[in-house]
Amino acid sequence: MNNNFPKCTAEFIAKLSHNNSREWFESHRDEYKSMFLEPAQEFVIEMGRKLQTIRPNIIAIPKVDKSIFRLHRDVRFSKDKLPYKTNLGILFWEGDDKKLESTGFYFHIEPKYFFIGAGSYIFTDSMLKVYREALTDKAAGEQIASAIKKMKKLGYQIGGKHYKRLPKGFNDDSPNAELLLHNGLYSYIESKEMNLLKPNTVIDFAFKHFKAMLPIHNWLADVMPLFR
Repeated sequence: MNNNFPKCTAEFIAKLSHNNSREWFESHRDEYKSMFLEPAQEFVIEMGRKLQTIRPNIIAIPKVDKSIFRLHRDVRFSKDKLPYKTNLGILFWEGDDKKLESTGFYFHIEPKYFFIGAGSYIFTDSMLKVYREALTDKAAGEQIASAIKKMKKLGYQIGGKHYKRLPKGFNDDSPNAELLLHNGLYSYIESKEMNLLKPNTVIDFAFKHFKAMLPIHNWLADVMPLFR
């Protein structure tokens, strides 16, 4: 791996954020490849191998629009016409569904911020129905409640809460009532302390957190599909 990752990538993103135009990007395409794309590809390969030791079916494809999110923005229906994103997003996913409809592990960096998470960011309508059914099953509900309790004890945050009211047919006495307000479920850590992502240890650092977040991913990958 580039022995300066992710610092070099953060530097490129910082430059791009101040020069967000196609002209600048095209004239700095070599930097994009050496500072952004190639280090990201190497990260996907190395991290993919490590994740497959704990989840053999994890998908890690070192290509743009696969594990590596594209920098180009679709501005057709957006008021913001800047052509490029100013972050690196990498996803490792599991399952037969599309990657954004699957549970997985996500690594994200910006010039002064990083995010490491595991789970499903947002459910499709069909997934949401399955999720709610799984929550109301005694064994499955207890398992995810235990997993979340463990995540919080380890210092991770839980994301995905979206609704203000419980779905129709449920009330405050329903098992896992709080989780029924979610339209996604993931655990994560975020920080502005970029010095934590040291070039020689970033793989081990991120993998340590991914491994610790396994209980959320395992439930979404192994338990929730049983209720389809």
